[in-house]
Amino acid sequence: MNKAIVAAALAAGVALTPLMAVAQGSQPGAGPRAEHAEKRGPRFSEADRAAFLDARIAGLKAGLKLTSEQEKHWPTLETALRDMAKDRAEAMKKFRENRAERKQRPGAIERLEMRADFMEKRAAEMKKLAEAAKPLYDSLDEAQKGRFDVLMRAGMGPGHGPRVRHAGFHHRGAPPAPPAQQQQ
Repeated sequence: MNKAIVAAALAAGVALTPLMAVAQGSQPGAGPRAEHAEKRGPRFSEADRAAFLDARIAGLKAGLKLTSEQEKHWPTLETALRDMAKDRAEAMKKFRENRAERKQRPGAIERLEMRADFMEKRAAEMKKLAEAAKPLYDSLDEAQKGRFDVLMRAGMGPGHGPRVRHAGFHHRGAPPAPPAQQQQ
């Protein structure tokens, strides 16, 4: 059984490895954003994203080893995963278009509002996904639930979900200590 878990986790990991991406043909323009884009590496094409999504979904299903009774709940989860990926791709495309049209960087308040809007949309997506996954998850045995937890967490990847570790101020160093209060 441990071999099945390891195999499923490896399949999900391979399916999500961005090192396998093929660079798009377009070259970024000049300027600081272009330098950042070059450091970031190649961007997935739509075909790449679709292939990785298919692999992630197939890896999840294979890792769960569903019974015929559990299979009845699978299409709802698969549809929710595909809808979520589609919505996120559209939102990212819109974000990039808006960013390219801006003449200057938005101010702090506008950035906070944009971030809040993004978080609201993301929360709604996650609720839909949880609702879609619940009937299947409830039908799983304990071993399958353990695999589901691992495979879904692996699918979230860095920056998406409970594996996120924020460094706080550590990435820039700790903030300066407040001046010592003089006692009189």
